[in-house]
Amino acid sequence: MSTTHLPSPPARRPRRPEGELRALVDEFNAGWQDRGVEPTAEEVAAWVAATFPETAAVACSMADAVLPHLVSRVLPGVDVLFLDTGYHFSDTLVTRDVVAEDLPITLVNVVPDQTVAEQDATHGPRLYERDPALCCRLRKVEPLARTLPGYEAWVTGVRRDEASTRTFTPLVSWDEKNGLVKVNPLAAWSFEQLQAYAAEHGVEVNPLLSDGYPSIGCEPCTRRVEPGEDPRAGRWTGFAKTECGLHT
Repeated sequence: MSTTHLPSPPARRPRRPEGELRALVDEFNAGWQDRGVEPTAEEVAAWVAATFPETAAVACSMADAVLPHLVSRVLPGVDVLFLDTGYHFSDTLVTRDVVAEDLPITLVNVVPDQTVAEQDATHGPRLYERDPALCCRLRKVEPLARTLPGYEAWVTGVRRDEASTRTFTPLVSWDEKNGLVKVNPLAAWSFEQLQAYAAEHGVEVNPLLSDGYPSIGCEPCTRRVEPGEDPRAGRWTGFAKTECGLHT
């Protein structure tokens, strides 16, 4: 649909007070607890569209376009945030461009303060080999943190089956670190459900997913996963690190 670069566009209406946003989270969770069932991904997306029609953003790594597709069906034109770290696989960038062209979304290309060359000059080459946590912070966590204040809610594709650290991921919660509502519509889905949705709706999928990369990050820090390994075992091999810091 269109592409925007940092600084991200301001929210289309003023943010509501934190107390009001927290109350929306509590109301959503209490309502579904009373029903004794967990809402479907489509029901969660519909709630986002009704509650945050002008102040929601979707975060997408471009492993696939399932989440942007799901949300844009009920919220066309929604901002989709892509963290352009400068280290992505070429397949990931191609997927991003196809998604921006094919879906009714507004792509927001979120970039770090420094280019890769500038970061190399400041911290030395290949920071990701020496201090991947700092590299992730500079190229992912801080750029996203600068972008999210323009919104009241962000929607992510985190799933509980991806890693033990994500087992108890809620569908809707208050994001203390970033100060807004966090929504994970696909939390209860399996990888097979994700694939089935993509196939049913003809959604763009990064070809790396079928080439041994069930979790796709920056190219220098991502390897193929062997059969039976944890889906995120291919990230930051050799380090006691399983998350980039966006969801912790």
